[in-house]
Amino acid sequence: MSVSVSVTARRVAAAAAAAAALVGAVALPASAAGHDHDRGRAHRQHVVISAVQYDSPGRDHRSNRSLNKEWVDVTNNARQDVNLEGWTLSDEDGHTYTFHHYRLEGRSTVRIHTGEGRDRDTDLYQDRRQYVWNNDHDTATLRNDRGRFVDDYSWGRDHRDHRDRRGGDRHDARH
Repeated sequence: MSVSVSVTARRVAAAAAAAAALVGAVALPASAAGHDHDRGRAHRQHVVISAVQYDSPGRDHRSNRSLNKEWVDVTNNARQDVNLEGWTLSDEDGHTYTFHHYRLEGRSTVRIHTGEGRDRDTDLYQDRRQYVWNNDHDTATLRNDRGRFVDDYSWGRDHRDHRDRRGGDRHDARH
């Protein structure tokens, strides 16, 4: 009797292994495609630059009020909060804002103003006294705390106000 149990157990184990291999073979390409898909497809991005006001309304006279009308919106499309500690937002000229002690809640947006102000849940301030974003052309680039590309938003000459979400470790949206 132990021989027949042993043969049956081996057959069941072999059938289970074959089923697992079949499921794995079918699931692997789907998960691999999903991984590549996460790298830059717009509907799979969780944290994005959702809007940019690069030309402060009115005259550019460098008042704090005018500086704060120049801003970038960063949106978390996921349900889970994202810790932005160490993430950066930069322009083509290398002006860089680094997020400090900030957690972006799920399904919410934070506006990063150029001028000075008191940081709040929905508004952060770079505390600059000069404009950052060029009116005629520029690219706002968001990178995570490891320096990896997350998203960018370009406008003006050669850009025509476009979004480029190829992802990965891209360096520049102009090419």
